[in-house]
Amino acid sequence: MKKQKSIAATLIVILIILPMLLTGCVKQDIKLNGVEIRNYQGEKLSSVNDFHENSIKGTQYIKREDYHLKITGLVETPKNYTYDEVLNNFKHYEKVVTLDCVEGWSVTILWVGILIRDLLAEIQPLPTATTLIFKAYDGYTTSFPINYTIDNKILLAYKMNNVTLPAERGFPFQLVAESKWGYKWIKWITEIEISDNTNYEGYWESRGYSNSGDTNQSFIG
Repeated sequence: MKKQKSIAATLIVILIILPMLLTGCVKQDIKLNGVEIRNYQGEKLSSVNDFHENSIKGTQYIKREDYHLKITGLVETPKNYTYDEVLNNFKHYEKVVTLDCVEGWSVTILWVGILIRDLLAEIQPLPTATTLIFKAYDGYTTSFPINYTIDNKILLAYKMNNVTLPAERGFPFQLVAESKWGYKWIKWITEIEISDNTNYEGYWESRGYSNSGDTNQSFIG
């Protein structure tokens, strides 16, 4: 019985990982807007070019002047922010956080962005709200308990290693989902839906990945 379970688990991993490998998990040489730093307060940082391309539809290109971040769902005040409004209306924070990918690679980056907590304070979720559903320009989605984003001071990042996020890394915004596997670090965010659906499953979660995505546990759901 144990052997059968082991074989089944191996097959699941192959079925999940293989499509990601076939889409081209390769490093890229990216043109940067700014001068990248590789050390921060004595801590060595990975390079912007150390990431592997594994998005579901390839790099998405969004024009700054056309961008809007929609906040919808169970909120007192739905919003539709421009890129500049997000940057100008909220305090900016920075922290070094490591992204661990299920493919076996990791990067440690200095991220700069706004706190999801501050965003929620402005839009005021309704008392029934429990979950944040993040939606990306390419159709990718993932979700988190609201309390996770508040308690862990989760960032909506617009810079990495002192440079503006390149398109390849999620411009205009990427979620810095610390302590979560890389598939929870959604890029090209265009909408945050405030929901009461604690069982919502995003793109990879609906294909067998863990919904919590905690790095201290297996990513197989």
